[in-house]
Amino acid sequence: MGTAVGYALRKLLVYLSAVAMILFAIAHLTLLKLLSVVFPGLMKKIHLKMGEKFTMTQNPKFKYEDWGPSFFSLAFIKTVLSVNWCSLGLEAFEGHAAPDTALFTLDGQKTSIHRFLKGNRPLLDEFKQLVKDFSDVADFLVVYLAEAHATDAWAFANNVDIKVHKTLEERLAAARTLVKEDPLCPVVVDEMTNITASKYGALPERLYVIQSGKVFYQGGIGPWGYNPEEVRKVLEKIK
Repeated sequence: MGTAVGYALRKLLVYLSAVAMILFAIAHLTLLKLLSVVFPGLMKKIHLKMGEKFTMTQNPKFKYEDWGPSFFSLAFIKTVLSVNWCSLGLEAFEGHAAPDTALFTLDGQKTSIHRFLKGNRPLLDEFKQLVKDFSDVADFLVVYLAEAHATDAWAFANNVDIKVHKTLEERLAAARTLVKEDPLCPVVVDEMTNITASKYGALPERLYVIQSGKVFYQGGIGPWGYNPEEVRKVLEKIK
């Protein structure tokens, strides 16, 4: 009974968090837009500070002009709404069963999350280091989801040219771009229903540790909550 109540309360929190995030994004955008008219220098300074939190300012490929203006676009608001709508399906909570959602391997074969759990199996530099350091105690899996910055949606300039996936074949092709970065572990893709992204609340990115079919660790929603160092601490305890 207590477990059921706890689960229900967490689901309620998911809905409240989604509403709060949408309202925060709209208010933040409105404030920055106002500052851009009255105090453009201050607005850019605040925006760059925000960029530091999700490493945009540390990426040598991007200038402020590549990503900054995109936050004032209608596409940004649509993305916020889409991501939070998807997150309403979140079912992966620490201490509860990990959803066994359907996935596809890059050769188009249907599989699922649980098939990659340790003992049952057939950002990237930090993640790859985790794979190297803890492959003896954990199996790693990358699930490629809906493209976060599709060129025909909320896009950054000077970024990879990937459009919103309309078919599974397009999603598989996009995932193969990630494979070229050699993540050192299997890469699979979410179904076109985005069922994994929804049940794990994973858009645009999120880290999980699953042990014996249950969620042992749930990371924050990226990019701000994406923290491989937290995963490292969890795996060190297991090791």
